[in-house]
Order: sequence, then C-alpha cells, then structure tokens
Amino acid sequence: MTDLFADIIIYLIAAVIAVPLASRLGLGSVLGYLAAGIAIGPVLGLVGAKTLEIQHFAEFGVVMMLFVIGLELTPKTLWDMRRKILGLGGLQLAISIGAISWLLVKAGYAWQIGLAVGMIFALSSTAIVLQTMTEKGLMRTNGGRSSFAVLLTQDVAVIPMLALMPLLAIQQVTANLDGSISRGQSFVDAQGHSAASNGLLQGLPAWASAVTVIVIFVTIILIGIFLTRPIFRFIHHARLREMYTALALLIVVGTAVLMKMIGLSPALGSFLAGVVLANSEFRHELHSDIEPFKGLLLGLFFITVGAGINFSLLFGNPFLIICQTIGLIFIKASVLYVLSLLFRIKGHSRWLFTLSLAQAGEFGFVLINYAVFSSVIPELLAERLLLIVALSMLITPLLFLAYEALASCMSDVIPGMESADEIDDQGPVIIAGVGRFGQIVNRLVRNSGIKTIVLDDNLKTIQLMRRFGFKGFFGDPTRPELLSAAGIDNARVLVVALDDPDKSTHLVERIRREYKDLHIVARAFDRNHVFELHNAGADDIVRETFDSSLRAGRYVLENAGLTEFEAAEAENTFYQHDRRAMRALTKVWKHSASLEDNPAYVSLSRALEQELESALLTQLTEKRKKSDTT
Repeated sequence: MTDLFADIIIYLIAAVIAVPLASRLGLGSVLGYLAAGIAIGPVLGLVGAKTLEIQHFAEFGVVMMLFVIGLELTPKTLWDMRRKILGLGGLQLAISIGAISWLLVKAGYAWQIGLAVGMIFALSSTAIVLQTMTEKGLMRTNGGRSSFAVLLTQDVAVIPMLALMPLLAIQQVTANLDGSISRGQSFVDAQGHSAASNGLLQGLPAWASAVTVIVIFVTIILIGIFLTRPIFRFIHHARLREMYTALALLIVVGTAVLMKMIGLSPALGSFLAGVVLANSEFRHELHSDIEPFKGLLLGLFFITVGAGINFSLLFGNPFLIICQTIGLIFIKASVLYVLSLLFRIKGHSRWLFTLSLAQAGEFGFVLINYAVFSSVIPELLAERLLLIVALSMLITPLLFLAYEALASCMSDVIPGMESADEIDDQGPVIIAGVGRFGQIVNRLVRNSGIKTIVLDDNLKTIQLMRRFGFKGFFGDPTRPELLSAAGIDNARVLVVALDDPDKSTHLVERIRREYKDLHIVARAFDRNHVFELHNAGADDIVRETFDSSLRAGRYVLENAGLTEFEAAEAENTFYQHDRRAMRALTKVWKHSASLEDNPAYVSLSRALEQELESALLTQLTEKRKKSDTT
C-alpha cells in the first residue's frame, strides 16, 4: 500500500509539472498528461510495476465521463441529433469497419478476426477528443457538434459490439502480423494479464453471452427509471449536500462494479445510467458532484496510457508498427473526410471533424480484452493491437495542432478558439445573449439608468457593440463560472436572449434551481418554446415576434376601417386573452408530442380561439353602440 501511495505521488508530481508546461506551449493538457506518463513509465521506469493497478483505478475517469455525457442526452436531444447520429455516425462506423476488415482479410486473416479488429479500430477516443475540444472551445462549432454525434454513436455501438464478439469465436487462428500462431496460446486482457476468470459470462455458450449482455443493460435501464428517482427524493428531504455526492458516486461505482462482475465495459454501463437519468430533476446535482472526480481521474487515466505503452514491442519492429498506426489514422481520416463532403461540413469544421476522430480509442482496450476473453483474437495479435491503439491516442493531440495550423492558414481567426474575456464588472441585470433581441433590451435598460452586464459567445457581436460604445463580455453565457463572475449571486434580473432555444431552456432550468429569488426574463421562439421555458421556471416569457406582429395587426385594423382607439382596444384585448390562453394551454401541453398530435391541446386551442373571436366582436359592437348613442 505504501508503494502504491508513493506511485500516486509520482503521478501527481509529473502531472503538476508536465500539464501546465504543455498548456503554456499550446500543446493542450492531454498531450501533457501523456508525456508525463511516458516520462515516469517507459523512460525513467519510476512506476512500471504499479501502472496496471493504478490504471484500473484511473479508468473510473472514463466511466464518469461517459456518465456525464449520458446525463446531457435527453430523449429530445437525441431526437434532434438523429440525422447526425444515424447518418454521420452510422456511416462512419460501417465504412470504417468494412474497410479495415477487408484489408485484414486480404492480408490472410480469418473474417472473424478482420471483423473484430475492424470494430476495435473504428472507435475513436471519446476521452481525449472531448477533453481537448472543451479546452480549446471547439464544442460549439459545427465540426465539434458533428464529432460529438459520431462519438456518441460509437459509444452506444459498443453495446452491440460486445454482444456480437462471442459469436465471432473460432477454433483456430493461423495468421497474425508476425506470421502464424497456434490456438493453444494463452490470452491476455487489455492490460496484459490473464482473462481466464474474467466475469460471470465464462463458460456460457455464445448465444447465452449475447442474451446476458442485453438483459443486463435492460436491467440497468429499469433500475434507473423505477428505483433511483425515489431514492433521490428520499435523499433530498434529508437536506445534506454530501449525500448527493455519496449517491452520485454510488450510482456510478455501483454500475461499474456490476458491469465488471460480468466482464463487460463499466463505462458503457455508466453511460446508460446517465441517459436513463437525463430527464431526472436531479441531473444538475449529479453533474456538479461528479465533475471534480471526473477531471482528476481522467487526467490520471491519460498518464497511465502513456506509462503503459510497450516500448519494447515498439522497438522490436518500429517501422512496421509505426506504419500500421499511421495507416490506421490515414484510413479513418479518409473516411471522415469523405463523410464531411457528403454531409456538407465546410471550412475549419471539415478539418476539425476529419482530424479529431482519426485515432483509435479507449474502448478499443475494452473490446480487445473481450475479444481475447471470447477466444476471437490471440495473445500476440492483441498485444500488437493494444500498442497501435495507444500510439494513435498519443498522436491525437498532434492532430489537433495540425488542425490549428490548417485553420490558421485558411483565416486569421479560428472559430471557437477565442478565449473568454475576464469579467471585471457586475450589475443588477445580466443579459445573456445580445443579438437582435437582447441588444434592444440592453439599450432600453441602460438608457434608463440601470447597469447591465452583457454576455455573448459571438466575438464579432461583442466587438461591434464596443465600437458603438457599449460594454460587453465575450464568453459562453451558459457557463456557471462566467455567470458567477458577472455577479449572478447578487443580480436582480437575468435576461435570457440566446439564439439557441435548447441552450436557453437549459440555462433557465439550471438558474431557477440554483437561484430561487432571481427574476428571469426569457426570449421564446415559438409556442412550444414558451411552454418549455414556463416549465423550466422563467418568470416572464416574450415571444420574439409576438409584440411586433401585434402592432402590425393594429396598423392593419386602423387602415381597414377601425378608429385608432378601436384598433388599440382590440390589440389590448388580444394581448390579455393570449396571456390567459397560454397559461391554460400550458396545463395540457406535452413535451414529447407535437401540437397537432395532442387532442386535448387542439380542442382547448379551438375553444380559446372562438372565445377570442367572440370577445373582439362583442367589444367592437359595444363600442360602436356607445358611439351611435352619443
């Protein structure tokens, strides 16, 4: 135990030195972590004996990352991303698996091995890609969103891959990258030790293993739906903050342990648990509780990847292994580039999408482990595959540097690369988003003598504001630390005027849970968005075109025969009725159904419309009767 603590101290010291240095040099934290691992592992040999033991612990960083990703994926988000998930992600997997499998079969391997290796290499590194994109502010670009959709598809695809792997088991393997191998050799897991007793699936027939995998995942989903929410409510009544953290860790670790017991991927189980809880009212607490553990353990995982690279195998045949690694990256990049053309991903985003996903990923370790355990891939081939996966992950930060170089050649400013401003001011009104809607609100409030703090993630908009003498801060208004720096703890009003409806709703929901007394004024895009913002907790909701349309209608009435007074009265009657109608319709609105597919909504809407027509005609008739009598 003492030696383990000593190794952990070495890991932490290496991270504290290498990561800030790499960040200062513009290389990114991931490359710093990997370099630190190489330095203390293969180079200096300080932690070699305990690397595998620590790596098991550090893998919880990947587990927690997948859980956090799952928490963000509500059914609506998945539906909105369906084209990229099914089209872009599905084609990337199918074409990559097909191309790699075909090459291996041509090289003399059995088709089962070719298919298994194709599935392993088709996956990319969710941990490295998302970490690097988040650091560099690339997630909100088209290339970042497209990459995320493909990574999400890959993460979900690991489930059927795990179910399929036992069905590929064969009795004899006659070729590998070095020559011939007999089937009698031992097998290793992803870290290099025996997998003979790995999991409860041992000894089951192939079909039974596949069915067991499916049953386990269905069980996790049912537990998440029917058991975790009542527990959360029970914990909530205790009003002990640390219990949220304890329960969050229990869900993640418990799911991971369950998956480990049956020999499956702990990360995939946690991902499913996160998706199941994505609609839970407690998901924000879960996210904030897991985030600190995720960041630290994910960094430790990257260090262990660097420390675990088998350089003796690499130096035994460096030219072949390096060529195979580069060949893998070239094949995947070619597939991704063609897909970027097909799906019209342009400019910087095309190169970001192409280069960011060209590596193999950490789930490759999982699949190699399971493929060996299922007697699909032999030991020596598995060792070679592990090294190629690790080297491709090591090269990934360099691919991001290549993207930045290409992007800088294409233009002076790389979208998404600008760093957020340092906020040095606070005020009673915070305006999140200052486009065509927010800028009018800002002008009215500021010229009325009330100080505003304006936040927007469009650098050109902020720069334009500054030219006209208005102060604004560049940065993502949905980031908690940015809102905190803007003084949201002491603010009286938050104006949510973002151009993205989903981001607006999520921001309102999170702010309402954290700041009960803050008055929230939100911009809505349509009726559906009004209902979403109302349920999220906004105090005042303004449809961006409603008031202008209402005024235009009044002008029409004035020029169609009504007096200015009659037109103004009709406008006010319509306005007051619409406010009452929206409150009534909110009670029958359903998030999962379109308006026309909701009979209760349609029926009430028609009744309210008849009520409005009657009110306007009655009002007009009474006004004209009074006018005639006078």
